[in-house]
Amino acid sequence: METLKNTLSISRKHIHRYNCTGTLKNILYFLLLTFTLFSCSFAKGQITVGAAQLDNYLKLIKGKKVGLVVNQTSVIGQTHLVDTLKSLDIEVKFVFAPEHGFRGEAGAGEHIKSEIDPKTGIQVVSLYGKTKKPSAEILAQLDIVIFDIQDVGARFYTYISTLHYVIEACIENKKQLILLDRPNPNGMYVQGPVLEPQYKSFVGMHPIPILHGLTLGELTQMIIGENWVQNSNLLDYKIISCKNYTHQQAYQLAIRPSPNLPNQQAVMLYPSLCLFEATKVSVGRGTVFPFQVYGTHTSSFGNFQFTPKTIKGYVTHPPYEDTLCYGVDLRKVDIEDGFSLKFILDAYQKIGKEQAFIASPSFFDKLAGTNQLRLQLQAGVKEEEIVKSWQPALDNFKKIRTKYLIYP
Repeated sequence: METLKNTLSISRKHIHRYNCTGTLKNILYFLLLTFTLFSCSFAKGQITVGAAQLDNYLKLIKGKKVGLVVNQTSVIGQTHLVDTLKSLDIEVKFVFAPEHGFRGEAGAGEHIKSEIDPKTGIQVVSLYGKTKKPSAEILAQLDIVIFDIQDVGARFYTYISTLHYVIEACIENKKQLILLDRPNPNGMYVQGPVLEPQYKSFVGMHPIPILHGLTLGELTQMIIGENWVQNSNLLDYKIISCKNYTHQQAYQLAIRPSPNLPNQQAVMLYPSLCLFEATKVSVGRGTVFPFQVYGTHTSSFGNFQFTPKTIKGYVTHPPYEDTLCYGVDLRKVDIEDGFSLKFILDAYQKIGKEQAFIASPSFFDKLAGTNQLRLQLQAGVKEEEIVKSWQPALDNFKKIRTKYLIYP
């Protein structure tokens, strides 16, 4: 509304520059008002991410020493959050880098080094290597930590594990946390097995389903509210929520959230295909369409052919490197479900024995959040029965989830 008032005030001045009659002035002003209201109404429907709402958090960080947990997705329009804050004379002391690094150029599982960022001159501190939590020594030099990363809504996507450790560190070191929220591109789905505590790992730290239907702001509230970190009630935190977002809205990511999720199709298929990471089936790493295909070196597996190769900045030595693979092309498949077992079941039936299919049973169980899915595959349980077996835990999670929703 303030913007509208300012616009109209400026516009009146422009109108009065001309030698118009009172009637003409009124007509011109009415037309301008109509156009402005229409423009504001149109803009009102656009999603505004937390980072873009500078008025809501600049006053909290002015004159403070700030640490940023960010990557390549942390932008306001075309400008990185780091550059925006530096241009506003905010003292950014450290950048904390999650998996794939500050610039999003490291491959999956590749350790991130702590170093000086050549573009900004800021010290980058790795949160994906030997250390996954900001140290007390570094946090002692800060007043506030800001977390702003685009998530994809899948439990095994490690940015939410980094968020967990950042929350812990802020509690332990009495630092304020500001989370700049972004929409969840899979936010309309709550699906898959709920993680059982004994399978907790960095690819699954919370008792939530594979698709949890939460933004990072909502998940932060759940982590705190369900006491999934010690002394959660001591956290001083603020969430800058998105404007005009609901969980039923489709949200297109403008920037790839990690090297091997290059487009929206990959982002939507990722929850279903990630289980293949623990098997002997390729998901197209080392091609220009990762997470949009699956296959092996066996010619009977499928009609689509691809050859994985090392791609600098994206993947090093992918499965079946330099080997012709045969599989299923999913690039033009309509995504009807957020999480589907049909691809895993198809591959398992084609390959047969568990030993020939699952490369790492323990990792498969961590990704699934349970050993039951692997045992059900072995036993030949039908898809409908497997999905039905998740329902009691899912129903319980959905009840808990409603307490922490920020968006309808």
